[in-house]
Amino acid sequence: MTRQDPLHGFRFLIEIGGIRVGGFMRVKGLSREVKHESVREGGVNDYEHKLVTQIVYPSLVLERGLAQDGLWNWISDVSNGDIERKSIRIVLQDKDATDRWIWYADHAYPVKWSVSDLDASASQVTVESVEFAHHGLRRGT
Repeated sequence: MTRQDPLHGFRFLIEIGGIRVGGFMRVKGLSREVKHESVREGGVNDYEHKLVTQIVYPSLVLERGLAQDGLWNWISDVSNGDIERKSIRIVLQDKDATDRWIWYADHAYPVKWSVSDLDASASQVTVESVEFAHHGLRRGT
Protein backbone atom coordinates (compact mmCIF):
# COMPACT_ATOMS: atom_id res chain seq x y z
CA MET A 1 0.00 0.00 0.00
CA THR A 2 1.43 3.40 -1.01
CA ARG A 3 1.75 6.11 1.59
CA GLN A 4 -0.58 9.03 0.98
CA ASP A 5 1.03 12.41 1.60
CA PRO A 6 -1.59 14.78 3.08
CA LEU A 7 0.51 17.79 2.02
CA HIS A 8 0.79 16.78 -1.64
CA GLY A 9 -1.84 19.24 -2.91
CA PHE A 10 -0.33 22.31 -1.24
CA ARG A 11 2.13 24.64 -3.01
CA PHE A 12 3.74 26.12 0.13
CA LEU A 13 5.24 23.66 2.59
CA ILE A 14 6.45 24.65 6.06
CA GLU A 15 9.48 23.01 7.64
CA ILE A 16 10.76 23.28 11.20
CA GLY A 17 14.07 21.60 11.93
CA GLY A 18 14.05 19.91 8.52
CA ILE A 19 10.64 18.28 9.10
CA ARG A 20 7.61 19.27 7.02
CA VAL A 21 4.89 20.21 9.46
CA GLY A 22 2.28 21.91 7.29
CA GLY A 23 1.12 22.79 3.82
CA PHE A 24 -0.66 25.94 2.70
CA MET A 25 -2.13 27.41 -0.47
CA ARG A 26 -1.44 31.09 0.33
CA VAL A 27 1.35 32.98 2.08
CA LYS A 28 1.05 36.67 2.99
CA GLY A 29 3.61 38.94 4.60
CA LEU A 30 6.73 37.97 2.66
CA SER A 31 8.00 41.53 2.73
CA ARG A 32 10.27 43.96 4.50
CA GLU A 33 10.08 47.70 4.82
CA VAL A 34 12.98 50.03 5.48
CA LYS A 35 11.68 52.86 7.64
CA HIS A 36 13.39 56.19 7.25
CA GLU A 37 13.13 59.79 8.32
CA SER A 38 13.87 62.96 6.45
CA VAL A 39 16.38 65.44 7.84
CA ARG A 40 16.78 68.90 6.37
CA GLU A 41 20.18 70.50 6.43
CA GLY A 42 20.36 74.23 6.91
CA GLY A 43 21.25 76.01 3.68
CA VAL A 44 20.63 72.93 1.49
CA ASN A 45 17.37 73.42 -0.39
CA ASP A 46 17.89 70.86 -3.19
CA TYR A 47 17.11 67.72 -1.19
CA GLU A 48 16.48 66.17 2.21
CA HIS A 49 18.72 63.58 3.79
CA LYS A 50 16.95 60.24 4.13
CA LEU A 51 18.21 58.34 7.18
CA VAL A 52 17.33 54.70 7.87
CA THR A 53 15.68 54.24 11.24
CA GLN A 54 14.66 50.56 11.30
CA ILE A 55 13.64 47.58 9.22
CA VAL A 56 10.13 46.22 9.79
CA TYR A 57 8.79 42.77 8.95
CA PRO A 58 5.02 42.24 9.03
CA SER A 59 3.54 39.07 10.45
CA LEU A 60 3.78 36.06 8.18
CA VAL A 61 0.32 34.64 7.46
CA LEU A 62 -0.15 31.14 6.05
CA GLU A 63 -3.69 30.49 4.81
CA ARG A 64 -5.82 27.71 3.40
CA GLY A 65 -3.73 24.90 4.74
CA LEU A 66 -3.22 21.96 7.00
CA ALA A 67 -1.07 21.89 10.14
CA GLN A 68 0.36 18.54 11.14
CA ASP A 69 1.23 17.48 14.69
CA GLY A 70 4.63 19.25 14.91
CA LEU A 71 3.17 22.64 14.03
CA TRP A 72 0.02 22.08 16.07
CA ASN A 73 2.08 21.14 19.16
CA TRP A 74 4.25 24.26 18.78
CA ILE A 75 1.13 26.43 18.53
CA SER A 76 -0.28 24.76 21.67
CA ASP A 77 2.98 25.24 23.59
CA VAL A 78 3.11 28.96 22.74
CA SER A 79 -0.52 29.46 23.77
CA ASN A 80 0.33 27.79 27.10
CA GLY A 81 3.17 30.28 27.72
CA ASP A 82 6.10 28.13 26.53
CA ILE A 83 7.34 30.50 23.81
CA GLU A 84 10.14 28.97 21.80
CA ARG A 85 11.39 30.91 18.78
CA LYS A 86 12.38 28.80 15.79
CA SER A 87 13.49 29.34 12.24
CA ILE A 88 10.90 28.17 9.79
CA ARG A 89 11.48 27.29 6.16
CA ILE A 90 8.80 28.11 3.59
CA VAL A 91 9.14 26.12 0.39
CA LEU A 92 7.29 26.99 -2.82
CA GLN A 93 6.81 23.89 -4.97
CA ASP A 94 5.89 23.72 -8.63
CA LYS A 95 3.17 21.43 -10.05
CA ASP A 96 5.66 18.52 -10.13
CA ALA A 97 6.40 18.88 -6.38
CA THR A 98 9.89 20.28 -7.04
CA ASP A 99 11.19 22.91 -4.62
CA ARG A 100 11.50 26.21 -6.55
CA TRP A 101 11.78 29.06 -4.04
CA ILE A 102 12.70 29.00 -0.36
CA TRP A 103 12.35 31.64 2.35
CA TYR A 104 13.44 31.49 5.97
CA ALA A 105 11.68 33.35 8.77
CA ASP A 106 14.13 33.73 11.65
CA HIS A 107 13.23 33.58 15.35
CA ALA A 108 9.56 32.97 14.56
CA TYR A 109 6.75 31.85 16.81
CA PRO A 110 3.03 31.39 16.11
CA VAL A 111 0.77 34.19 17.35
CA LYS A 112 -2.57 33.17 15.84
CA TRP A 113 -4.26 30.01 14.63
CA SER A 114 -7.73 29.74 13.17
CA VAL A 115 -9.87 27.26 11.33
CA SER A 116 -12.72 27.92 8.94
CA ASP A 117 -16.26 27.74 10.27
CA LEU A 118 -17.50 24.21 10.81
CA ASP A 119 -20.88 23.52 9.23
CA ALA A 120 -22.16 19.95 8.94
CA SER A 121 -24.74 20.98 6.33
CA ALA A 122 -22.08 22.41 3.96
CA SER A 123 -19.72 20.38 1.83
CA GLN A 124 -16.73 22.69 2.12
CA VAL A 125 -13.29 21.56 3.25
CA THR A 126 -11.99 22.75 6.61
CA VAL A 127 -8.91 24.94 6.23
CA GLU A 128 -6.46 26.31 8.75
CA SER A 129 -4.62 29.62 8.99
CA VAL A 130 -1.50 30.32 11.06
CA GLU A 131 0.17 33.68 11.72
CA PHE A 132 3.79 34.06 12.82
CA ALA A 133 5.73 36.93 14.37
CA HIS A 134 9.41 36.86 13.38
CA HIS A 135 12.67 38.83 13.29
CA GLY A 136 13.38 38.73 9.59
CA LEU A 137 13.23 36.99 6.24
CA ARG A 138 16.00 35.47 4.17
CA ARG A 139 15.93 33.92 0.72
CA GLY A 140 17.24 30.40 0.56
CA THR A 141 18.70 28.26 -2.19
